[in-house]
Amino acid sequence: MADPTLQRAALKRDPNFKWLLRGGVISMLGDQLTMIALPWLVLKLTGDTLALGLVIALMSIPRAVFILIGGALVDRHSPKRVLMLSKYANAVLLALLTLLVLNGHGTTTVTLSESLSLTVALTPHLTLMLIYALAFGIGLAQAFGIPSGTSIMPQAIAPEHLQAANGVLMGLRQLSMLVGPLLAAGLLAIAGNGAGVVADARGLAFAFGFDCASFLLSAWTLSRVTILLKAQEAAPQTSVMRSVGEGLLMVWNDVPMRTCFIYWGTVSLFIGGAMQVAIPVLASELHGATTLGLMMGANGAGTLLGMAAAATLGKRLRFASFGAMLLLIDGVAGLLLMPLGAVHAAWQAAVLMLCIGVLSGFMQINVFTWLQRRVPPQMMGRAMSIFMFIFMGLAPLSAAATGWLLTTITLSQLFVGGGIILVAFAAAAFAFTPIRGITSQPQ
Repeated sequence: MADPTLQRAALKRDPNFKWLLRGGVISMLGDQLTMIALPWLVLKLTGDTLALGLVIALMSIPRAVFILIGGALVDRHSPKRVLMLSKYANAVLLALLTLLVLNGHGTTTVTLSESLSLTVALTPHLTLMLIYALAFGIGLAQAFGIPSGTSIMPQAIAPEHLQAANGVLMGLRQLSMLVGPLLAAGLLAIAGNGAGVVADARGLAFAFGFDCASFLLSAWTLSRVTILLKAQEAAPQTSVMRSVGEGLLMVWNDVPMRTCFIYWGTVSLFIGGAMQVAIPVLASELHGATTLGLMMGANGAGTLLGMAAAATLGKRLRFASFGAMLLLIDGVAGLLLMPLGAVHAAWQAAVLMLCIGVLSGFMQINVFTWLQRRVPPQMMGRAMSIFMFIFMGLAPLSAAATGWLLTTITLSQLFVGGGIILVAFAAAAFAFTPIRGITSQPQ
């Protein structure tokens, strides 16, 4: 077996890895800025939680619905080509969003050709409609960017370096979830408070503009990558829908996996989307964008700590079977959610988000390891696509419903209710399903 130290040294000298690493870091930071800035833009523009939930849903639903089609296109074409096109599409959409924020009320001019231009009056209603359309476009582009981004690595990195390369990029992705929100909060705090549609227009424009530039720069770094392993010639192919059906049948026939997927889907539907709306609203009530960045940064730091604990102390921290530990941690997370709506200081919210992040990061490692051990290699892509669909497809439904719900109940009631529901779901799953008996090893 090769010396791991020598392998890491060889990986650092690999030009393809260097270009993928540079582009990945730039793009991940930009994505985090948009995740903070877009909800903040909607809140500052409308103050309407229903509009916020709808924007999140419009960005998430096309990503979930088309991600399987995106994966099929990646298999039939070059992952590099599909990823490059998705980056350019995202750059165009974010450039339009930047211009929209900078123009604010009044007019904006769109040049259709050298001899024809169109001047559009941007009323608040039209501005919101354009944000809806751009959010939908961003989600659609991500549906093709996500599968192509996860497929290019095996074609650009030597097989003996693949595990180390994936590990570095996964760690950096989580680190970006810590740094990105803090960077977004800093941009809004330093460059915010301008006049226009929203008080923080300049800071928001900086955030969207940075993300636009990050896609262009990462597209350039991607162009420097040389594909080493061409995709295999397509064997007799079944239809995309039939392939998806085979994956669904595999999950359904595996009773422990089916039970876990149903449980995760139920939690995502009732809790996941609700928190996507509730947390920005809470930050808005706790002094603004800086608080949102602090909360999300604390959650990212907690997730990173939880992942590190699972990776280094996993066996020592394992106090029960995989299933029982999953349900117990969900129950504790529910208890931590309950007081979030009643906090009066940003540091209190950050502490709770840090604790929730630790639990989330710890279980993410355990869940992915369990799936990788359980699913046959030839079905891994479809199983993981179904797993991703659970969170990308169901959470937006509750996000949209939560926006409406917050017009009838208080934020504190939402957090308390969400925590109670999560505790109740975990307790019911422990009492009435076989999840508590699932072990970490294949059965």
